[in-house]
Order: sequence, then C-alpha cells, then structure tokens
Amino acid sequence: RSTPSNSSAASDVYKRQDMGIPLAASTQWDVVNEASGIFGPVYRELIREAAQGDVVHNDDTTMKILELMKQDQEQRKRGEPPGRRGMFTSGIVSVKEGRRIALFFTGREHAGENLAKVLAEREESLGPVIQMCDALARNVSGEFQSIVSGCMSHARRGYVKVVESFPQECRFVLETLAVVFKNDAIASREKMTAAERLEFHRRESLRPMARLRLWAWKQLRERRVEPNSGLGQAIAYMRKHWRKLTRFLFVAGAPLHNNLCERVLKKAILHRNNSLFYKTENGARVGDLYMSLIASCQLAGANPVDYLTELQRHEAQLRENPGEWMPWNYRGTIERLC
Repeated sequence: RSTPSNSSAASDVYKRQDMGIPLAASTQWDVVNEASGIFGPVYRELIREAAQGDVVHNDDTTMKILELMKQDQEQRKRGEPPGRRGMFTSGIVSVKEGRRIALFFTGREHAGENLAKVLAEREESLGPVIQMCDALARNVSGEFQSIVSGCMSHARRGYVKVVESFPQECRFVLETLAVVFKNDAIASREKMTAAERLEFHRRESLRPMARLRLWAWKQLRERRVEPNSGLGQAIAYMRKHWRKLTRFLFVAGAPLHNNLCERVLKKAILHRNNSLFYKTENGARVGDLYMSLIASCQLAGANPVDYLTELQRHEAQLRENPGEWMPWNYRGTIERLC
C-alpha cells in the first residue's frame, strides 16, 4: 500500500474524530446557536445566583468583534467623533460558601460595568459584596457598592520584573510575601472559615506585612531608591494601594489575590489565540454563554459534556425551574425525576 499524502492523512483523522461525519463550520454554528436557546434559562439563573455571592472576582482581557470594528471604521469614514472603541471579554467569578460560578461577557463594556449588571440582581439584604480585582479603574463602577480588595499577586509581579536589577531589595519583598502566600495556602488547605482565616492571618501575616510597609516607606523617604526606576514604581504602587492590598487582614473572607479569575479568564485568551476574533455580537453572546456554563461546570467538578447533554434532554423541566439544573445539583434533580 502506498503511504497517503499528508493532506489525505489529516482528512482521515478529521473524519475519525467526527465519527465519519465532518461538519462544516456553518453547520456547527447552527447547532450551537439553536441549543443556546435551550440553555438560556439556566444561564440567566446562573447570573442571578452569582449576584448573591460573598466574594466576586473580576478582570477583563481585550477581544475583537469584527462587526463592531466595521462600525468603527464606517464611523471614521463619515468623520463622526470617535465613541467608545474598546472591546473586552470580562471574566467574573462569584464565590459563596465554597461554591464558585464563572461568567463571561464580551462587548464594549469593561469588567466594572459588566459586574454592575450582575450585581443589579443582588438582594439588598445581603449588603455590599467583597470584590477582588487589580487596581485598573475599569474594574470598578460607581453603580454598586463593594468592599474592594487589591490583588497581591499583581503587586508582587512589579518586583519580579526588576529582580535582576535590584536582587537584594526584591529578595526581601518576595521572601516576605512568600510567608503571607504560604499562610493563605495553609488556611485554604485546612478549610478554615472566613473568621478563622482572618484570625490566622492577623496572627501570622500582620507582622510581616507591617515590616514590609515600613521598608517601603524608608526606601522612598530616605531616597534609597530612584522613584522613577522599576523598583521605585513597584514600591509606589504597593504604597498607593496598601489599604486594598491588605484587606485580607481586616475583612473576613477578603481574598489575597485574583488568581482564580485570571485562571478562568484564560479560556477567553485561549479562544482569542485560536480564533482571533468573534464575527458578530450575537456570536460573542453565544460564546459567552457556553464558556460560562462550561467553566462553571469545571469549577463545580461536573462534566461539561454530560451537563449540556442532560440540559437538552430535559428542556421542559429546566424551563419550569432552572434553579434545579445548576452544575452542582442537576444530577440530583435527574435522580429524583427517575
């Protein structure tokens, strides 16, 4: 037998992976777009449940939508004043009693505005939510009240970038923060309550952070470092946002970092690297829906394929009570139906 060419071999693999029935991209879109109507009630309930969280993490990344880019181009040709040109995918992770929900929103709005839409469904009796984000202004909004916590990982990266130029100074900062991060890992591993974790951090992390604050103050006050240098900027950032960065020492449940949201947001970044863009706003909406359901399944330890399949099998029931078809309880609902 002759060896097949690379193109024919690739085609054979493609057919085997699709059970011998290759599907055009347009056909795949028709399938997922139609099914998105079935998942709509569950997605909206997921947003409502996320709004009731004790802690919300949010961040965003840039994303292209060709439809909006075309609108911008036509606007420029007409000589109209430029409006908002930015396009983002915002990632929001809500945490309540250990349960985590991931949401994605793609469009002109930034992370703070998208979080405001979610928190519009928050019950007033719950009070302000604890919000974890970095210091970018677009991560917050005046449309909701929150107890903002700063991301210590973000502050730490400023020192990592300049460690080769300032090894001695950065070593002190990184070793001090290593103690704090280790304490946070211990609290997580031992499954401490929010109150227990707060007390643990105040006992074990307060002094290291106090030494770090004094050190940072001396570096600039005594002119030990040039303010415009990389180290000076890292110190200035930490000093400017110190209150938010140390919220975990004073507010029960306040996170130390935003790593959870950044990991979830990598799904959007992976999509951007592979597909480069969304074609239309509707395509972005459908993509957000699927990524939200799939990421929430993974955070809940559920199988996304099984979950989406069962939702389609029980369309009538989930429309009646979508709260019974969340990633963490749908299996129990199916067992009761059987």
